[in-house]
Amino acid sequence: MTIPLPELNYLFGLVYRRSSIVLDADKEYLVESRLRPLARTAGLASTEQLLAQLRQHPEGPMHTSVVEALTTNETSFFRDQYPFDALRQDILPTLKATRASSRSIVIMSAACSTGQEAYSIAMVLRDSFPELASWSVQIIGFDLAQAVVARAREGVYRKAEVERGLSEAMVARHFERAGEDLRIKAPLREAVDFRQMNLTGAWLQIPRVDVLFLRNVLIYFDLATKRAILQKVRQVLAPDGYLFLGGSETTFNIDDSYQLVQLGKAVAYRAARPSKL
Repeated sequence: MTIPLPELNYLFGLVYRRSSIVLDADKEYLVESRLRPLARTAGLASTEQLLAQLRQHPEGPMHTSVVEALTTNETSFFRDQYPFDALRQDILPTLKATRASSRSIVIMSAACSTGQEAYSIAMVLRDSFPELASWSVQIIGFDLAQAVVARAREGVYRKAEVERGLSEAMVARHFERAGEDLRIKAPLREAVDFRQMNLTGAWLQIPRVDVLFLRNVLIYFDLATKRAILQKVRQVLAPDGYLFLGGSETTFNIDDSYQLVQLGKAVAYRAARPSKL
């Protein structure tokens, strides 16, 4: 290894204390790729020097930057298409019927990173359910990292990021030019409430959620933390609400209060005994 084990162990402990995410020695490649730019910005010759400097000083802004760099996850528009198909074809039509009296729907994208998932949800609503424009529809996205939340709010993406998951028609409908980049148009940006929040901390001021996207996140936590997160989900999820996890994630052998529901080619989870609101 190019980074001494004491520095790596210190780093992994820092990340765990701040985010509860578990990293180990086989993630050294991630440390190098994510922290090398921070080292250069700080005028340091190597990642090893950056970590040595972190250990010599009390926790401060650089410690936060390091944790955020290592806990930012890969994302894209309409990533793994099937949950969005289920949202369009099954879930939203059902919620239109069951929420007809309250005319209120809340959808949350947890650990939303730079916002593509939350904006994808907003596109489904705007393109396929214009009649819900008169409803109270909240889309909430939250993430631990302040920098990625700021970028999500700004809604500016490189052309390659936009083309990765969207058709030309959707790009024309929902984006505008921002120099060499593309920006989400204001009505769609205003449809999403992005917040900085720690997934493993207190979930403050979260309303009852009808659909919760928590995808490709649990894989980074130990068993105890997974159970604690799923318990938080259960506290905010509507009794007849839907939870989406990543394709390699499950509630089985973690929390038996959920049951699997097949929605076309998508898999969702619901309370074991759903009840009407």
